Amino acid sequence: MKFGAVPNQSGTSWGDLLATWQELDSNSKFDSLWLMDHFVSGFGQEFGSEAPCFEGWTALAALAHATSRARLGILVTGNTYRLPFVLAKQATTVDHISGGRLIFGLGAAWHEYEHTAFGLGLPSAKERLDRLDEAASLIKRLWTEDRPAMDGKYYRLDRPPYNPPNLQQPYPPILIGGGGEKRTLRIVAKYADIANVSGTPEEVAHKWKVLDEHCRSVGRDPGSIRRTIQAPLWLTDDDAFKQRVAQGMAAASGKSPEEATRSVLLGNVDEVKRQVQAYKNAGVEEIYCAQWPRIHMESLHKFSEKVIPEFA
Repeated sequence: MKFGAVPNQSGTSWGDLLATWQELDSNSKFDSLWLMDHFVSGFGQEFGSEAPCFEGWTALAALAHATSRARLGILVTGNTYRLPFVLAKQATTVDHISGGRLIFGLGAAWHEYEHTAFGLGLPSAKERLDRLDEAASLIKRLWTEDRPAMDGKYYRLDRPPYNPPNLQQPYPPILIGGGGEKRTLRIVAKYADIANVSGTPEEVAHKWKVLDEHCRSVGRDPGSIRRTIQAPLWLTDDDAFKQRVAQGMAAASGKSPEEATRSVLLGNVDEVKRQVQAYKNAGVEEIYCAQWPRIHMESLHKFSEKVIPEFA
């Protein structure tokens, strides 16, 4: 298994974010580092949205220049925020800046408050998925075809030149995030090199079965798609802290504390190892460890030293 960390750009200063990324790049066993693609802090609501939050792709470009080892990306880019040809160019630029370490993450977007606050308007789920399908196709054509033409419902190409090409050939690995079984996982089967979902081990195993069916329906080898999840990580020996996290997760999800924490990595080293093993048994090949509302470097370093070697 491989592991990534998600020390994102919310609720921090640039100096602290830079130092965190450089520390994890130099002194950890995480294979990849990730930002998010949001413009406000918080959990998708107006409440708690006032903290500092840097723009993802410009921050990623700077962090790509400031690091040298870990693969990097945005988990995941909201397709509604940028025209796809602009996003393709941004990704190619970061691929060059990073020396070919970019993983290109893409998703349909979901943050209703953010769309409303900045005047974007949140399209329906169907339209967002239609746009994601077209955008993934357009970006892949720009990266693989000579002067492609496309006349979609939302996006067009009129045989543009595309130069420079990506440093990684034919293109950086495409990760598509989301677990919707009818549309999102079908889009993953059509375009992605990496799938990223979330949930309990049982839920994730079910998603992989659905993805396999979509792969067969579009003529894709299911084994050609890497299976990954994003899971919040709290590695701690403090039982009182664990209880507070469980209560918070329960309040946010509407589930019992026991059920809410089955989709996170929470507890001491042995407990977290068992949770990682459950995901491995469910077919997960890579876990991206997220932390909020702030980064706990001690937890990340302990995970790197005590957990990752067990699954290398």
